[in-house]
Amino acid sequence: MYRHMKQAWRKPDDSYVRTLMRKRVIVWRRQPTIVRVDKPTRIDRARRLGYKAKKGFVVVRVRVRRGGRRKPRPKMGRRPKRMGVSKYTPAKSIKLIGEERVARKYPNLEVLSSYWVWEDGRSKWYEVILVDPSSPSIKSDKDVGWISKK
Repeated sequence: MYRHMKQAWRKPDDSYVRTLMRKRVIVWRRQPTIVRVDKPTRIDRARRLGYKAKKGFVVVRVRVRRGGRRKPRPKMGRRPKRMGVSKYTPAKSIKLIGEERVARKYPNLEVLSSYWVWEDGRSKWYEVILVDPSSPSIKSDKDVGWISKK
């Protein structure tokens, strides 16, 4: 099953994923930027990144803007080349920005990883896997127990 899901998500335009996600995104646009989700949208990807369906694991979907950034145009004179307005790229990726926003909203949880879910013309959606380091089921877990020892 996971193999078929992986193949479908590899080329979403050629598989059932595109029609499914177009319907979901209509609902997602009306939701808040950060939404806690019961189950991962891409269970195969989440499991590869360390997600397990047990206490202590939380999945959150985050919406982040797309595209480059624009710096405010300087008031004082300088030649256009040195203005630094266009083609300005931040050092952080959009994925990392999304992870940081989720970490700020859930301060008692640690970010394990995240993965791309969908994008449209304006936004990108990522699902972030969070772990509760104080949970006994996480402390005793051999795969993610290291996160509680930090």
